[in-house]
Order: sequence, then C-alpha cells, then structure tokens
Amino acid sequence: MPERAADPAAAWSAAMRRGDWQGAWAVNDAVLARRATPPDDPRLPYHLRHVWDGRPFEGRHVLVRCYHGLGDTLQFLRYLAPLRARAASVALEVQPALVPLLGEHRPMPFDVAAPSPPSACDIEIMELAHALRLPPDAVPPPYLSPPLPPGEGRGEGLRIGLCAQSGDWDAARSVPLAELLAALPPGAFPVRLQPDGADAAPWANPGPLGDIAETAALVCAVDLVITVDTMIAHLAGALGRPAWVLLKAQADWRWMEGERTAWYPSLRLYRQRRPGDWAAPLAAIRRALGPLSPPAGARAG
Repeated sequence: MPERAADPAAAWSAAMRRGDWQGAWAVNDAVLARRATPPDDPRLPYHLRHVWDGRPFEGRHVLVRCYHGLGDTLQFLRYLAPLRARAASVALEVQPALVPLLGEHRPMPFDVAAPSPPSACDIEIMELAHALRLPPDAVPPPYLSPPLPPGEGRGEGLRIGLCAQSGDWDAARSVPLAELLAALPPGAFPVRLQPDGADAAPWANPGPLGDIAETAALVCAVDLVITVDTMIAHLAGALGRPAWVLLKAQADWRWMEGERTAWYPSLRLYRQRRPGDWAAPLAAIRRALGPLSPPAGARAG
C-alpha cells in the first residue's frame, strides 16, 4: 500500500527513507506544534510517548531517555556528543542490556517501573536528530569505543559473524539459519552473534553468548558480519565494522534505498525482491563472498 502524504508518520518515514532530512524535520515541527498530549504522557506505552517539549536545551541540564529498541538507541547515540557541546550537562538513561557497553557515558539503567525523575530538559534519544537539526552523516560512525577482541585463535579461514534471527515482534525479518549457512564459502568459520544457540550449526563459538559488550567484542574480532535487520546490524554500524544486512522487501525507513544507508557507511544492504523470498539476496551474498575466501586475516569491506 503506498504511503499517504496526509499521514504525518508516513510522510516522515518517506522523507527519512529518501534522505530528505529537512522535509522530515518539517513534519516533526508541524506535529510538535499541534500536539495535544503532554510530554512523557504516562497514559501511553513508552514506545508511543514523545518526550521533548520543543524548548531550547542550550545551557540546560538534559536527560536523554531511551524508550524504543536497543537498535534505535545504538543508532541515535551519535547525537550525544553534539548535544553535550551545547547543553550544560547530559545524563543518559538506557535499557539495562546496553549498560555494559556504554560505560564511557555513565548511563543509568532504565527501570520501567521507576524511571528517573525529570530534568530541566528531557528528550527521547530518537528525537535528537530533529532537535539538533543534524543529519546522520554530520556525525558518522564509529562513535562506539571498540571493546577488546576475544583472544581466541583465528584459524585458517574467513571468520564471519552471523545473526539470522530478528526480534519476536517482526518474524518476517528473520532468515532460515540453514539457508544463511549454505551461502558461506567452504572453509569459512561461522561465529554466532545471535542469542539462540540451540541448533546443530558448526559455530566457532558454540557456548552461550555473554552480555552485549562481549557480543561487540566478537563483532570487532570477525572479518565480516552478516545479519538480518536487528540490533546486531546497528552494533556493527556504530562500531564502524563491515557488515552485510539482509532486508525484507518493505524494509524500515532507516535503511533508505539502494545498497547503502547514510546512517552506517560500513554496511552493505541486500534486499528481498519479493516478500518472504530470501533466495535472491542470499545468492548475491554467496557471489560476493566468493573472492573473499579463504586467506587468513583477510578483511572484507
């Protein structure tokens, strides 16, 4: 179904997809001007709340709240540095799973039952691009500090980090693991980046994954990440690591159009041609991997 320009959410999404940042912010301005609900309205689910009231934050104490997914937080972390340059101080309240990765930001874990009290200026992290009027390529990755890679041996083949599972709320983003493994060249070492390891895949790391900091260390240790549209894609992009992302036919706005996205220059995108059919993007990945295997220590880009 085509997007309707009369729908602000659809108009914003369309503008972001084509990289029309000014157009997207104009939609934000119009919505903010006629908004009827109060900021951080407790009657709404967290992911539907707006937080920023539109007032300037220069010289004020700012609390950045993270009410959406882990990938959303990782995507918009880039805006903390320019925010700190303009605010008196910045505090960050994030999902508990991200705390081990973001020690340099001194984050507070977000307790759904007892969120932090308001500051002089509160803002949701995904509102920062609009508030700062900064497109993503004005603050490019990497903007996460790479963790130390694991000390395990590299072996003789290409080490490829894999994530075939998306979040439960959109199963259409997931790829059958067996089909993804079949796209790898002979001699490749698959490194598991997804939480679920209850399968017979020949993982180089068959044990359980640790916290997100350990996952980030694995992302930094492999030659290439291949992932579906989930947090792992954002983690690789925020670290500036090479990753290939498999996208469903009607992909989210953040992946824009074509084979690249302005949000993450180190990512290459492989899209479905038809909903539910992963054959074409997996075949394209198989062809692209051919020249990369097998020399040890090779780096994919």
